[in-house]
Formats: sequence, structure tokens, C-alpha cells
Amino acid sequence: MPRPRSLTPARLATATLAVIDRDGLGALTMRTVAKDLGMATMSLYRYVSDRDELETLVVEHVLAGIDVSPPAGDWREQVATLLARLRDAVRAHPATVPLLVRHRHAAPSSTRLIEAMLAVLTEAGFRGRQRVVAQRTVISFLLGVLQNEYYAPLSGAGAAAMARLSDVDYPLLSETAAEAARLDADEEYRRGLEVVLRGLVAGGGEVL
Repeated sequence: MPRPRSLTPARLATATLAVIDRDGLGALTMRTVAKDLGMATMSLYRYVSDRDELETLVVEHVLAGIDVSPPAGDWREQVATLLARLRDAVRAHPATVPLLVRHRHAAPSSTRLIEAMLAVLTEAGFRGRQRVVAQRTVISFLLGVLQNEYYAPLSGAGAAAMARLSDVDYPLLSETAAEAARLDADEEYRRGLEVVLRGLVAGGGEVL
């Protein structure tokens, strides 16, 4: 196959993301990306050393447009704004969430966002281990939300199946699942984040 004339990192990331969006993360291989690019698999190794590097390019591509400038409001509002920016970017390509978990340390746009979040927490008075826990807690919450929205949405078959369970054997589960079907993803996210942020207090670490 002829070698592409201008195989830039952006073009590589776009082709890789197209495979993921179309066929899922499980379909991602060097071979499938090379096929989408119209080139031999071995030729792809001229541009990236392995799949990990390809995945990192995807994470950078997904996060590259995120605004990391300081948001307005108090620290909770600032954290919520930064998380919302990240959520919006990743929701456009939800199958990439596992890649974000795996490569967030290697993609420049990811590390810039983490630095911005830490700046907000530091200004709010978080230090040392408390800042570590606060940062990882809010990110873990968001990543969990994104995975739930993609793999287990409240409007999906799983919640519907639990709502149909026997109310004799599973009275609380069936009732809760039925109520969940009336809760949209944005409300679930907003109310969950409020719970998380209320639990983070700079200084003593007490729960409000």
C-alpha cells in the first residue's frame, strides 16, 4: 500500500477515534487503524511505537479543546465547571473513558486540566494528602458517571430489568430502579456531584 503523504499525530488520532466510535474500544488494534488509513500495519509503526502511544494520542485529541482557564465562583463552583468541561469533551466519545483512566498522566491536555483542578483545590486550602484525596475523589466520581452513562444508563435495559424484579424478594431494589427510570442523566450527575462536593472540606476534612 502507498504510504500516506501527511500522517500527522492529529490524523492518526482522528483515524483511531473513528475506529473506537464506530466499532468500540475492543476493536482497536494497530491493524484496524492501519486499514482505516489505507496503509500496511507495519507502516503504522513508522509513526507510533505501539498501541499505548496510539491510545495516548486519542486521549490528547479528545481533551485538547478543554478550557483550563480559572472558572468563576467559589471553589466548589470552579471544580464543578472544570468537571463539566471534561464531561462534555468525553461524552462525545464515551468509549474512550478507559483510555482516559489509563493515559491521563501522559496526555498534555490531561495534565494541564489536573494542574488547573489542583490550583483550585490549593486556593481553597487543600494541602498534602487531603488534596490528593480531594482530587482523586472528584475525578473518580466523574469517571464513574461517564462509565455509567455509557455502559449502564438509567434509561437502559439493566435498570428496567431490576424494576421488574419481585417486590417481595427485592422490595427496595425494584422500587429504586423504577424511580431511577424517571431520573435523567444530567440530574443524576448534578445531584451526585453536590453530594461529593459537600463532603470535601479544606482544613479538617470533616463532612458538612
